[in-house]
Amino acid sequence: MLFDYETLKLIWWILIGVLLIGFAVTDGFDMGGCALLPLLAKNDDERRVVINTMAPHWDGNQVWFITAGGALFAAWPLVYAAAFSGLYWAMMLVLFALFFRPVGFDYRSKLDDPRWRNAWDWGLVIGGAVPALVFGIAFGNLLQGVPFQYDELLRPSYQGSFFALLNPFALLCGFVSLSMLALHGATWVQMRTHGPVEARARSLARTLGLTTLIAFALAGLWLTLAIPGYQIVHLPDLGGPSNPMLKEVLRVEGAWLHNYAAYPLTLLAPILAGVGLLAASFLAGAQRPALAFVSSAIAITGIILTAGFSMFPFVMPSSLVANASLTLWDAASSPGTLNVMTWAAIIFVPIILGYTAWCYRTMWQKIGVDFIRKNPHSLY
Repeated sequence: MLFDYETLKLIWWILIGVLLIGFAVTDGFDMGGCALLPLLAKNDDERRVVINTMAPHWDGNQVWFITAGGALFAAWPLVYAAAFSGLYWAMMLVLFALFFRPVGFDYRSKLDDPRWRNAWDWGLVIGGAVPALVFGIAFGNLLQGVPFQYDELLRPSYQGSFFALLNPFALLCGFVSLSMLALHGATWVQMRTHGPVEARARSLARTLGLTTLIAFALAGLWLTLAIPGYQIVHLPDLGGPSNPMLKEVLRVEGAWLHNYAAYPLTLLAPILAGVGLLAASFLAGAQRPALAFVSSAIAITGIILTAGFSMFPFVMPSSLVANASLTLWDAASSPGTLNVMTWAAIIFVPIILGYTAWCYRTMWQKIGVDFIRKNPHSLY
C-alpha cells in the first residue's frame, strides 16, 4: 500500500478540495459569464461574442464537477448517501439548471428568430446563476449543520425540507458564491473580448469585486458571532474502521475559528480571499484583465479554503445529533479503495491538466462583434 489509512484519508480531503477549487475556477467563469449575459451584451451579436468566449470550454470545465462528484461517492460514501438523499431537491434543481447550458449553447443559433434566441439566452442565465447560488447555499447549510441522523444500522435519515435550506445565513453564502463567480465571469469576458462588451465587463468586475468582499466579510462576521461550530472531544483511532457514531462531538460557540488559532498558517486563506477580491477589482479597472482573472481565481481559492479550514475535520455536520456529524476520519471508504483512487489520481490528473492547458492555448483569441459578423456560420 502506498500510504497508511490515516494518511489516505487526509490525502482525499485535500484532493476533493482541489477538485472543488478546480471546478470553481474553470467552470466558474462559465457560470458567472452566463449569469451576467443580459448585463454584458445588449444585442444578438454581442451575446454571441460573450457566448463564444465560453462555449468552446464549458464541457471540459464541467469535467471537474463530474470528477468531484465521483470522488465524493468513492472516497466518502457516507457523505454521498446523506447529502444526495437529504438534499435531493436541491441537487435536482442544480442538475436541471445545468441542462440549460449545453442545450442553450448548441440550439440558440439554430433558428434566426429573436424570440427563440432570447428564450435560450435566459436559459443560459438560469444555467449559470442557479447552480452558483445553490452551491453557496449548500456551504451555508453545512456550516450551520444539516438535519440528519443515523439509526442503529447506520442508515441515514434526513429531517429537513428544501425550503428550510433557504435560511438567511445560507442565502448570504449563496450570494457570496454567485457574486464571486460573476466576478470571475466578468474578468474572463473582459480578457477575451474588446469593444463595448469589454467595457461593460470591466465595469461589472470592478463593482463585483467589492460587492463580494463585503458579502464575504459579513458572512464571516455572522459565522463568528451567531453560529456555533462543532468540536470533537473524543475521537477513536484515526487509522481504524470508519464509524461516525464512535466519536463524541459538542457544539461550541466560536468553534469554527479554532483551527485558525491552532494553525496560524490557515489565516492565509481569508487573507488571499480579501486581497484577491481587491486586486481583481483594481486590476479590472486598470485594464489588466489577465491579472484580474488570476486575482479572481486566487480569491475563489481563498474563499473555498476559508470554509474548508474552518470546518476541518468536519465534512457534513449534523444539527440533530452532533455525534453523527461526518468527518474525513469516519466517512471514508476502505483503505483499498482509497489506495486505488490515489494511484488513479497520480496518473490521470496530470494528463487532464495538460490536455486542458493545451485546449485553452489552442483556442485562445480575443473576440469582438466584427469577428462574429465575419464568421456567421462557424460560431454559436
